[in-house]
Amino acid sequence: MTKDTTTSDGTAGSGAIDDADGSGVPNRIAEQFENIKRTRRRRALGWTGLLAFLAFATLQAFAATELLNPDARLETFTESLTGFFPITNYFGVIPFLDFGQYIQFIRQENLLYDPEIGRLLFQFPPNPTDIYVFFFQELGIFQIFGEAGITLAMGFVGTVLGFPFALVFGTLGSERVTPFPFNFIFRGTMSFIRAIPAIIWTLIFIPFLGLGPASAAIAIAFDTIGNLGRLFVDELEEIEDGPIEAMRTTGASKPQIVFFGMLSQVRTAFIAWTLYIFEINVRIGVTVGVIGAGGLGYVLTSQQNLLRFTEMMATLLAIFLLIISVELFSQRLRSRLRSDDVEMSIWELVTGFPRRMADSMLK
Repeated sequence: MTKDTTTSDGTAGSGAIDDADGSGVPNRIAEQFENIKRTRRRRALGWTGLLAFLAFATLQAFAATELLNPDARLETFTESLTGFFPITNYFGVIPFLDFGQYIQFIRQENLLYDPEIGRLLFQFPPNPTDIYVFFFQELGIFQIFGEAGITLAMGFVGTVLGFPFALVFGTLGSERVTPFPFNFIFRGTMSFIRAIPAIIWTLIFIPFLGLGPASAAIAIAFDTIGNLGRLFVDELEEIEDGPIEAMRTTGASKPQIVFFGMLSQVRTAFIAWTLYIFEINVRIGVTVGVIGAGGLGYVLTSQQNLLRFTEMMATLLAIFLLIISVELFSQRLRSRLRSDDVEMSIWELVTGFPRRMADSMLK
């Protein structure tokens, strides 16, 4: 129903008002607007409740970790820094961080280089007999790097031993290869392996192999099976169906489809993930070394037990140099796998970092 109205200038007009038998458009708009406002209020209340819960849980967590304990020695943190960072006053006035103490300890404990092994290789004029001894009797490719070489070897052996099992379990764990629910036998195995940290696997293998790099390397291999195999499964789940269907139409067998239709699509990704896991395994090698498995981790915990914090900081510096070197090497190999990247040598990668950083900041 419409109602005629008269404007101030005497002209007639009509205004639409809603009644019971009308179209009800204005009422529906108002109702929708009210629903939007109610939804926003509910969301605001929900976010407020969530933030309040997180604040309450954070307070509880601080209490559980004893950070709210008044007896906590947080006030001595600044004083303790001098133990990690020795300061030398040059000319009796200018304070500088004394890196010489770090370098002296690194050389004394052969953290990054073992001169007894290195002299077989680095001598002039070269001695063919010593070079033969270095490569085939002393097997010194890793030992030349001292304690860092032991840590690096643990990560390398763990990756090499774990890769084939991760490839098998990761391939058979994919539903594209093994039908449900049989694929969960392999997925469940990898989940069980991932549920146990590598440091616990090391403790499990100590009764069999003793406390040393051997048990740590096998533990890292087990950890690699669980982590790398899971990454392989995820990659196989995302492959294209076109090549697989094309091979099926040609009468290819199931193994041929798996090897040439599936694995060929993820070959580059598998190599990249393996290099990434190798980086992680070197870090795990440091971690398991803390419980006595050897390498830089063992040196670190030994100095910590002796309260020699300067030597402990020197070991941390050696760990940093090892990890960053492994990452640079891995990044270099991964860049080779990407054809669209401009190839750079390791020297260019390191020396060109300041220029690339400056170019990135100016963009």
